[in-house]
Amino acid sequence: PEALVESALWEASLFEEHDFHDIKISVKHNDPVVMVNAYRQLAAACDYPLHLGVTEAGPAFQGTIKSAVAFGALLSEGIGDTIRVSLSAPPVEEVKVGLQILQSLNLRQRGLEIVSCPSCGRAQVDVYKLAEEVTAGLTGMEVPLRVAVMGCVVNGPGEAREADLGVASGNGKGQIFVKGEVIKTVPESKIVETLIEEAMKLAEQMEADGIASGEPTISVAG
Repeated sequence: PEALVESALWEASLFEEHDFHDIKISVKHNDPVVMVNAYRQLAAACDYPLHLGVTEAGPAFQGTIKSAVAFGALLSEGIGDTIRVSLSAPPVEEVKVGLQILQSLNLRQRGLEIVSCPSCGRAQVDVYKLAEEVTAGLTGMEVPLRVAVMGCVVNGPGEAREADLGVASGNGKGQIFVKGEVIKTVPESKIVETLIEEAMKLAEQMEADGIASGEPTISVAG
């Protein structure tokens, strides 16, 4: 990291000699640890805006993890002004990952967020299928709406109550929560349909109230 910082500052000095200061510095590296240390040192050594990047991060899965680790560490410390996610994947996937990282740090407006539990012995429904169907049914929704899809009666009610909209499933049925209150109990076969219907109602109300839109996000609660 020291060599990266030394080189960047030397190149910046060439511009400074000509009284040119309208620059942004980047010290990208393919190793997240080296990259993070380099940017920390650079931030301590100068006041120029910094462009963050883990270069040549690799395929989508590996590159997403590398980028999230590095950007999360730096941005949470207030280091970094712009970012570039570099994946061996279509550019649109790079943009999606970048937006998700910024949204996770509350640096960008959140959009639709699906909170769903992982697999465990308490789950009494197919949570994976339920979450996928709800996500597919709400694709394109842009208002900042948090939807909890929970598969048991242990963590389910708490998570569902804290979300804008949620379901706590078990014993072949699901309790539907809206803004912390149980509004109805439906058969398991009607959970997806009911959640989508209630989400649309909430979205319409939020749009009518002028709440800003964001990009869809998905997270898993465990």
